[in-house]
Amino acid sequence: MGTGTNVELKYEISQNAYIKLVLHSLRHKTAAVNGVLVGRISPKDEGVVEISDSVPLFHSNLPLLPPLEISLIMIEEHYVAQGLSVVGYFHANERFDDVELCGVAKNIGDHISRYFSHAPILLLNNKKLEALSKSKDRSPVMQLCVRDASKNWRVVGADGGSKLLLKEPSANVVLSDYISSEKWKDVIDFDDHLDDVTKDWLNPGLFN
Repeated sequence: MGTGTNVELKYEISQNAYIKLVLHSLRHKTAAVNGVLVGRISPKDEGVVEISDSVPLFHSNLPLLPPLEISLIMIEEHYVAQGLSVVGYFHANERFDDVELCGVAKNIGDHISRYFSHAPILLLNNKKLEALSKSKDRSPVMQLCVRDASKNWRVVGADGGSKLLLKEPSANVVLSDYISSEKWKDVIDFDDHLDDVTKDWLNPGLFN
């Protein structure tokens, strides 16, 4: 399949991968943050990308390529033994009401597409996240963005919900519980790790 067929793919994200990214954005509410999606093409259905984990990356200096490259190499090296690799990018804008895909996000998305040609960008929708506590909505609080045949990024439209799936239907309920208990305070990203190497960017204890 060529890059232009992204729109035909479905992306299924696990509960932990999904929640970790949202908690990371909540820890740094006044900053743009990003992360990568880790997974594989489903062995049962090559039309589905399984996102089984995620890694919070940065909350400052997002456009800098050297730290990004270092993090991607370390992430690939860690997950290769599990048969997993970097399959996409997550971005949360600095401004609460900003739901546009910025140049930085597109550039990093392009870079990650070199690793995996079908890599999507998941863009946080803050308004949907804020409404979570008052609604029973089970759809992701993220917008799915893919590259078209001309390699331009676009938001998948009204049917986007059917292309981005939560593996566990109750993920938003669990997310709300974690937000209530301020679990976001425990998230460690690559920025934290580069400042203090004893901090583990894999967040092994986050869901204990």
